[in-house]
Amino acid sequence: MTASQFDALVDAAETGLDSDTLTVDTDGETYDFAVPDGEYSGLSESELREAAAQHREYVAEWYFWHHVAPDAPERRAFLRWVERSDDGTVPERHERLHAGTTRRWGQLRIRVQLAEAGRRTYQVRHVDDEDEPVEDLAIHTDPLDAREIRKYDDDGRYRPLSTAPTLGRGWVFVDLTAAQLVSTVDTVYPATVANWYREREGELDVTHWHEAVSRQTGIYGVVETWDRGNGHDHVEWVAEACCDDSQCLKRREWEYDEETPLDVDGGAGRFPCREPCSLVVSAARKWTRIDAEDEQTYEFELTPSEKEQVEEIIDAVAEGRADEIREADFGDGANRWRARFLRAKRFDEDGNLGGVLTERPDEEE
Repeated sequence: MTASQFDALVDAAETGLDSDTLTVDTDGETYDFAVPDGEYSGLSESELREAAAQHREYVAEWYFWHHVAPDAPERRAFLRWVERSDDGTVPERHERLHAGTTRRWGQLRIRVQLAEAGRRTYQVRHVDDEDEPVEDLAIHTDPLDAREIRKYDDDGRYRPLSTAPTLGRGWVFVDLTAAQLVSTVDTVYPATVANWYREREGELDVTHWHEAVSRQTGIYGVVETWDRGNGHDHVEWVAEACCDDSQCLKRREWEYDEETPLDVDGGAGRFPCREPCSLVVSAARKWTRIDAEDEQTYEFELTPSEKEQVEEIIDAVAEGRADEIREADFGDGANRWRARFLRAKRFDEDGNLGGVLTERPDEEE
């Protein structure tokens, strides 16, 4: 127990301290002190110091949560979740924290460890780098460094969606304070802590699809046309394409409208998605225009295996596995050489499948 912790304890006793693990009050002359392991009455200040020193873990725990951890309720709740503060007594939790405890938040692996006098230190790294030695990773201590880390995937491609499961690897944040930990997480995954907390408290404000598209104006106003006719089916397709765990780590909580749920599963992410994001709306704008085109009938000649190959190519691209198919794996229809052979055989020199031109009404004479 440090001097500052004891001074804070004496100051708190003036107005009465009653936390979940520690109680202290005074009548102006003597002190009453109680923890789950013992109760003391009529103590002088020096006797209070002795009693507090005997139960220093409880004092350190109270001091951390009331004088060190951020005041914001959502940040404090997140920190408690990280170290599983509801699991076990204070001595049991401290014993666990001395060894270090970990949690997963999206693709982040968060580790908290107890240092001297109840102080916590935090580390954040990519979950896939869990077993990598710290010295083999790029070491960071400034939460703002996460702004650059979240921008690109491992292939250097820009990540327009911060919650896509494509966060790059090879870095670690070390020796973070409680406030720095939350700032780092908020930088990688903006607003996820706040929305997680609101949902936990039953206060998550959800904006459903119908309401969201009704607000669209300008070039995005075309999306509102999908709220007519079979609009519900359209939104099912959007949710299936965009809001899957393989595409976004958030768990979709918005539906077609408040009374009309979607059949597509919302995912299993830790943090909720409270409204269609800008990327979903942007994609829906493109699909709205495509869907408005009149359907045409085209005739192509394909062997049964070639038809299946076209289906396998579309599936491989949609599932993001095209780059994983080996050049020598000719059994997979999405194999690059097989796809190139199909193009050489079935496409004309202008890139038309089967030599059949694409018919568009505005191109007719």
